[in-house]
Amino acid sequence: MKRRPVSPFSLSFLDIMFCGFGAVVLLVLILNADTVKARNETFADLSSEVIKLEQEVLVGQDDLVIARNSMMAAEQEQLVATGESERIIETIKEIELQIARLENETQASREHINRLSSDLKTLDEQQQRQGSETTAAPAAGDKVRTFQGEGDRQYLTGLKVGGKRVLILVDISASMLDQTIINVVRRRNMDDASKRKAPKWRRTLATADWLVSNLPATSRFQMYAFNTRARPVLSGSDGNWLQASNRQDVDGVVRALQQLVPADGTSLYRALAVAKKLSPKPDNILLVTDGLPTQGSSKPGSTTVSADERLQYFETAVRTLSPGIPVNTILLPMEGDAWAAAVYWKLAIDTRGSFITPARDWP
Repeated sequence: MKRRPVSPFSLSFLDIMFCGFGAVVLLVLILNADTVKARNETFADLSSEVIKLEQEVLVGQDDLVIARNSMMAAEQEQLVATGESERIIETIKEIELQIARLENETQASREHINRLSSDLKTLDEQQQRQGSETTAAPAAGDKVRTFQGEGDRQYLTGLKVGGKRVLILVDISASMLDQTIINVVRRRNMDDASKRKAPKWRRTLATADWLVSNLPATSRFQMYAFNTRARPVLSGSDGNWLQASNRQDVDGVVRALQQLVPADGTSLYRALAVAKKLSPKPDNILLVTDGLPTQGSSKPGSTTVSADERLQYFETAVRTLSPGIPVNTILLPMEGDAWAAAVYWKLAIDTRGSFITPARDWP
């Protein structure tokens, strides 16, 4: 059998097609590798951009939280400021009401003082018309103790120091250190020796000495010092009467009073309550003080006391007095206590006692 000759043009059409497809595939693979590389580079760039944007978003969220917190804090401060402004407005209204009330009280007090002045003038005119009976001064030998004052200040018109049982009440609160509030605060911080040398306190001691020295020799007496509490000046004599004729009792009381130091507030309630402790009760009370009390039977809750509260403490204390006991007040005035003179003057009228404010160089 004769063999067919091999010819280059004898390849089948299918083989030719496969070869062509293989070449196309090879070309596609070569081109696709470059495309994938470019795509990966582009994707890497986009990933970096996405990460950067995500970080910016996180920072933005943190800033948003901080901004919200700041806004909440600002809103809270605004609420506090609003509440504070409302409170200040209420306080201003209260102060305006207090000012109005004080102005009314001031006007009322002026009218009251004018009425009192008119009454005093009327009484003086009546006394001048009727004539005053001259009472001979007791001889020096009748006095229980010799007291030497300055000049011609050895007298007090109308002061009733007599009686069978005389109770002397001496205010030893811190205000007895001076006439002004500023000097009281200044002297209150000094040592005890300096406090005892305070002019107003020396004047108080001299007044108490004068009262004791002018007691009737036949009378019995007791001296109590009071501030926030009341206690006998002479130790061991609580609740007992002393003899004015006993020189040891008289001198002991004067010396013991000189050793005391003014301090703390004033409770007139505690002072007048002493009258109920003594048996028999006193028939005369001599009160040496400088103004209205700053507390009642107990310490007040506030560090400041208004004029109205001091008047209430005074009225409460006076209600504890037994009827029929005259109260003779020697007032050494204190700065800023305008009501004191009026109410103690009224106390003298109500109890048939006396009220005086002596000159600064007395006794």
